[in-house]
Amino acid sequence: MLLYIWTAALVAAVYLYCRQVYSRFSKHGVKHLKPVPLLGNMSPIIFRTQHFIDLVGELYNKFPEERFVGNFEFIKPTVCLRDIDLIKKITIKDFEHFLDHRGFVSPETDPLFGRNLFSLKGQEWKDMRSTLSPAFTSSKMKHMLPFIVEVGNQMVMSVDRQLKESKNNYIDIEVKDMSTHYANDVIASSAFGLKVDSYSEPNNEFYKMGHRTTNFGLAAILKFVGYASFPRLMKLMNINLFPADVTNFFKHLVLSTMRDREAHNILRPDMIHLLMEAKKGRLVHEDSTKDDDAGFATVEESNVGKKKINKDWTDEDLIAQAVLFFVAGFETVSTAMTFLLYELALNPEVQEKLAEEVRKHEKRSSGKFDYNSIQNMVYLDMVVSESLRLWPPAIATDRVCTKDYNLGRPNNTATQDFILKKGDGINVPIVAIHRDPKYFPNPMKFDPERFSEENKKEIQPFTYLPFGLGPRNCIGSRFALCEVKVMVYQLVQRYELTPCERTTIPCELAKDNFNLRIKGGHWLRLKPRA
Repeated sequence: MLLYIWTAALVAAVYLYCRQVYSRFSKHGVKHLKPVPLLGNMSPIIFRTQHFIDLVGELYNKFPEERFVGNFEFIKPTVCLRDIDLIKKITIKDFEHFLDHRGFVSPETDPLFGRNLFSLKGQEWKDMRSTLSPAFTSSKMKHMLPFIVEVGNQMVMSVDRQLKESKNNYIDIEVKDMSTHYANDVIASSAFGLKVDSYSEPNNEFYKMGHRTTNFGLAAILKFVGYASFPRLMKLMNINLFPADVTNFFKHLVLSTMRDREAHNILRPDMIHLLMEAKKGRLVHEDSTKDDDAGFATVEESNVGKKKINKDWTDEDLIAQAVLFFVAGFETVSTAMTFLLYELALNPEVQEKLAEEVRKHEKRSSGKFDYNSIQNMVYLDMVVSESLRLWPPAIATDRVCTKDYNLGRPNNTATQDFILKKGDGINVPIVAIHRDPKYFPNPMKFDPERFSEENKKEIQPFTYLPFGLGPRNCIGSRFALCEVKVMVYQLVQRYELTPCERTTIPCELAKDNFNLRIKGGHWLRLKPRA
């Protein structure tokens, strides 16, 4: 009987608590999807019945007349912004009210991943952004281009070997696997100064560590959401996002590389070198020039990143930035490349037009291939821009309210303003905005002409956000765009991409992974271009 009483009391307590939490939005006229007790609106993700990209789209499209809508991440209420003017106001004008990202790890228990540029908060983030910003200018990217091209050559040699062994003069290849190895080797070379050939040695330690840190399955999703919803409990339980051997691997790699370069006076223009220069206070932000534009998707550095900072950073702080560069570059670039190649295979007229531009460039430049020449390829930039619109690797971006903030009324019929409290979270649904027919007609069509010289002027500001927006945008947009363009250039120059029997048409996303994955794999056919 006592057990029944305690059980009933616990159920009643949970019911009353959920009733209070889940009435947060309805009390103020903010529309939202119906939550499931304790799971909120996350049940489709937990039970793998819906991909996160579809969940974001459903929430965005369900209430077309709203300025913002509510969402429950388990028992944590968050606000999803829909109104473009409100997004601009929050991320630019009132940026100081939304300075931080939510924390996904504890900097005390997991400093290597909790003290990187993404996770740092407040003034520490501002100081680190100012410190690192000069490392990501176009002039620094130019020095890294040869490393990227070298990796691309390794990729081409691997494809050529497979074609030579094929009896059909073509190969069917899993392009996600190919682009992941490419991204891995680029990061190994341009960030850590390592020469890795993942095509010849697919199970090298660097690649295995990268795969483990970026394979966001259900366990990783639960950890992310756990830190977002129950940070104190996660910290108390000492739950880290990554296992100790992964952390120790990167820590040893960065420290040993730095010591070796100091001891032997080695100078190599990669990210380790730039971090060492940043620690010594030698990095200075350069004035912008026309060459700073790496394409339409390039984001501009704000005044926050242009300030000169004199601060002593620890080795652990610098290691954290190197690891972030690896984790961010490994998954996002490989995803961007995978879906770009998929769209080129399914749109042969676009692929042929791009191949023609590549041929003209080769003839005009006598085979010269440098940073400036690739940035001057207009159609290549249009193709990359459209792929990042339709398949942005960052499905959404978030901010945390650092001071109470009046969002105003959610719609024209609401009778009261909605006040965000300190600690409340907001989401900007990037992929849903990119696919809104109000901003991009016929949004599911892959159409690079949206970004032609005459058409891109018509794109409404703050509706194209592949690298985020505001002072907290992606610091590595120039590097990512350069990397993607080099890879697609080298592939389209030599090979024709077509669907094969294993290609999933139409595209259907796998629901068992937080990352963008096509159900059944990313299979395409490559054959030598005539």
